[in-house]
Formats: sequence, structure tokens, C-alpha cells
Amino acid sequence: MKENKQRLLVAALENGTVIDHIPSDQLFTVVHLLKLDKLETKITIGNNLVSSKLGKKGIIKLANKFFDSDEINKISIVAPHIRLNIIRNYEVVEKREVDMPNQLLGIVKCANPKCITNNEPMTTNFHVIDKEKCTIKCHYCEKEQTKEDFTIIE
Repeated sequence: MKENKQRLLVAALENGTVIDHIPSDQLFTVVHLLKLDKLETKITIGNNLVSSKLGKKGIIKLANKFFDSDEINKISIVAPHIRLNIIRNYEVVEKREVDMPNQLLGIVKCANPKCITNNEPMTTNFHVIDKEKCTIKCHYCEKEQTKEDFTIIE
């Protein structure tokens, strides 16, 4: 019995991605943005785990899934300091902290109803002014917006 208790509850990943250091209040937003409910792979989600850095954090383990930069850029808006661990053959082959890019293309909807991007079929384009405060500026109408003002395009 004691031997069974010491066994891991979650199997180690042979190949895949671990997304770590997700703020607990943003975990399910990240799940939604990455459309994890549509995947046919093994997914382990942990929330409100103890973190010396965040107090509480979320973590997602995905078997046989690797993300492209567009997917990571999208979640960097709601969770700007997550860590990605890429696993191959049970070994961590890459660790990186995700940083919000300097430009957001087709990720965020402009909050200005008069902006051309809300009235014509075109890709939105924002320049990141302040990564810590998540302040962005529309390339077309030049409206500055914060995280509270904009909507992520799905």
C-alpha cells in the first residue's frame, strides 16, 4: 500500500509540452485559447499548485503536442511569463520563458469601433508599448489599449 502511494499519480511524458507558471486565474483562459478541448491527446491540468514565484500556479502537460509561435503569442497576452518545457524521450530538451512579442498580428481585436479593422476585412496589427502592463497601440487608428480594453480573436 505504501509503495502505491509513492507512485506518481501522473505519468511522465515521453514526448510533448509542459506549460508551467500559468497564473491560476488565467489557467482556463489558456486552455480555451489553445483549444485544448478539441485535442485527441492526453492532457493533464493542475491548478492552484504551490509556487514560490506566483503564490499559486497552474500547469498543463500535453502528450505529443508542440505549439507554434502564433499559439504561444496568443497566450502570452494573458499569461506573459509562462515557461515551456519541451520533452523528447522523457528528457527536457528545451526550456524557455515566453515573452510577449513586440507586435501582435491578428491576435487582438481593436477596442475602437471606428477602427478600419472593425469595418473592413483585414488583419489587426498592434505594437506592444509596455509588456509588463500589457499596453498595446493599434497600428491603424493609434488607439492605446490595456488588457482590460481588448478582446482576443479566437
